[in-house]
Amino acid sequence: MLSVETHEASPWPDGLDWEGRASEAVAAALALTPYAALADAAPLVEVAVRLTGDDEVQALNRDFRGKDKPTNVLSFPQVQADLLEGLSNSDDGEILLGDIVLARETCAREAEEKGVPLADHATHLIVHGTLHLVGYDHMDDASAAAMEALEVKALASLGIGNPYGDEH
Repeated sequence: MLSVETHEASPWPDGLDWEGRASEAVAAALALTPYAALADAAPLVEVAVRLTGDDEVQALNRDFRGKDKPTNVLSFPQVQADLLEGLSNSDDGEILLGDIVLARETCAREAEEKGVPLADHATHLIVHGTLHLVGYDHMDDASAAAMEALEVKALASLGIGNPYGDEH
């Protein structure tokens, strides 16, 4: 069973069900991967989504990636990629898949630059972060294209347009 816990560490825009939106984004991303069975697995599979500000994300980015600047999203996988496949058959009580952290100011600025609602951009970043939790990356052109294609499909399933424009 999939559980998405959302924590608002700094104020994000009111009027949105951030918990529901994060849950939908994580589920949509997982559904397109070889790990789709995790959503219905016997153990509780948990993803934590932290909605915070640029200051906290900058500190995390500095401490864990050596980059002393804010970024839009950070992902912290808690399960090694080579162990993911067997998790749906695990008899553990719960499995923490990982953490996703979003920076409000950076997300809001990017959404404005792209001309999209903040909620849609944040959903895209949660999908992106979820894919990182299950081993996807964008370190080369081929893996970036594969990851972006999954993001586009996941977002389409949620009624959100292609964030990459006509590239895909």
